[in-house]
Amino acid sequence: MIINISGRTDIVNHYSDWMFRRFEEGYAFSRNSLFPNSVRRYELTPDQVDCVIFGSKNFAPVLDRIHTITERFHTYFYYTITAYGRDVEPGVPDIDTSIATLLRLAEIVGAKRIAWRYDPVLLTKKYTVARHLETFESMAKRLAGHVDRCIFSFVEMYKKHEVNFPELVPLREEDKDALARGLGAIAAKYGIPIQTCGPEENYAGYGIETSGCVTLDILGRANGIQFRKLKHRGFREGCHCIESRDLGALNSCPNGCKYCYANKNSQLPLENYRLHDPMSPLLIGRLKPTDRLEAGAQKSFLLPEKQSAHR
Repeated sequence: MIINISGRTDIVNHYSDWMFRRFEEGYAFSRNSLFPNSVRRYELTPDQVDCVIFGSKNFAPVLDRIHTITERFHTYFYYTITAYGRDVEPGVPDIDTSIATLLRLAEIVGAKRIAWRYDPVLLTKKYTVARHLETFESMAKRLAGHVDRCIFSFVEMYKKHEVNFPELVPLREEDKDALARGLGAIAAKYGIPIQTCGPEENYAGYGIETSGCVTLDILGRANGIQFRKLKHRGFREGCHCIESRDLGALNSCPNGCKYCYANKNSQLPLENYRLHDPMSPLLIGRLKPTDRLEAGAQKSFLLPEKQSAHR
């Protein structure tokens, strides 16, 4: 089983004390986002978890303690660093600070365990195609040799963006093609493997791989382990990622990114953040009398002969 920390919220940046406590105590609860009264318990022990994947826009809060997890578990890190400033990502450090943090993280966990996420790629009057390519090259030059790969995707045009992000400019096919061509050329120049995430067009002609961003192949090669051949069901149509168990909660990320799909609006995350209890097994709040707590399925994806070496 793969533990995801987290596709729903930035646990690393805002809830790191809770995260480390959960690993110390060896379990966590996760509330079903579709059926709120359904809560699953997951054991956070090496014999029950094949790999822990982390996704964040700021790993600075965990640098001094992440070794307590990496020394016990197979891991992989997805670090999102984009071209945007606080006008789009108000709760995220600036580019220079983020790159410095990624370089420190690479010293701790190794470049082979870090993917640089340059996504979502979006356009406004300020963030043009030309600006993206200029910023991406500046970043790629500094990150070359310190990351396993680069993953990008184009922004999805959700209805709520009309209210939350009105300055967003719809991407035309020619914009996507120009961006993909440029990103592919720059990544090749600096020796960084690059791929799309999700249901993007095929840009193989620009040296861009079309694959899931969380695959057993990626996790296996990064950690020197072998998984069984399993279908990657993904999280939505067109996604090629392996299934995982997410410990996060929707509407709880204080980063405030205008393009966020996991927050309904800017107010809900602040309200939920106030409900956070670092001592609770749940990220937000505590168990309620009406909740149904059950053990989560934790079937291993490892090859049988590799399981004994891992556990």
